[in-house]
Amino acid sequence: MKQTMKTQKGVQQLIGIQNFSRNGIKTNDHSVLVFFLVNPTNISVLSQTSIAIKVRHLMTLLSTQPDIDICCMDACECFDENKNYLKERLTEETNPKVKALLQKDLEFLDEIQIQMSTAREFMFIVRLRDGSEEQSFSNLNRIEKAISEQGFDVKRAVKEDIKRFLCVYFGRTIPEKEIPDVDGGNEIERWVIPN
Repeated sequence: MKQTMKTQKGVQQLIGIQNFSRNGIKTNDHSVLVFFLVNPTNISVLSQTSIAIKVRHLMTLLSTQPDIDICCMDACECFDENKNYLKERLTEETNPKVKALLQKDLEFLDEIQIQMSTAREFMFIVRLRDGSEEQSFSNLNRIEKAISEQGFDVKRAVKEDIKRFLCVYFGRTIPEKEIPDVDGGNEIERWVIPN
């Protein structure tokens, strides 16, 4: 009886990412996703007219650059799982002193989350299909200029920006040190010291 081993897919294969490129992320369909970070505008302090102008600028941008996707996400990690764990522990705990500590931890996480609730990141994402590096570079400069001309404060995301928001997106804690290029099993390669 012949047994076949199942090949386990890593996160990269499951979500269709091959590697980092000079401009963004290479995908399995041989395209590159390029991310433009857009600084948000606090519309709560703007007049109705100013908001209407901002909306019109966004509509103009999307009509002139129809291949742009928009992504909005939290700029930092979420504490919901930690809060759920603390709530569960509160119901199980019998020691009043431990219960008080758990309650203080829960309140602390609530306070942090309220402070971060306005921390959002906005990205415009462009998928580049076949083309040389020079063509891609000039195309990206043109797109960045078009975004900027519509009044958006924009910058092209670098590799570290992309790693950071992938960590947030997949619910990982953002390490304080440099984020490795490889996740999972290949990470051991970083710790192997060659002879």
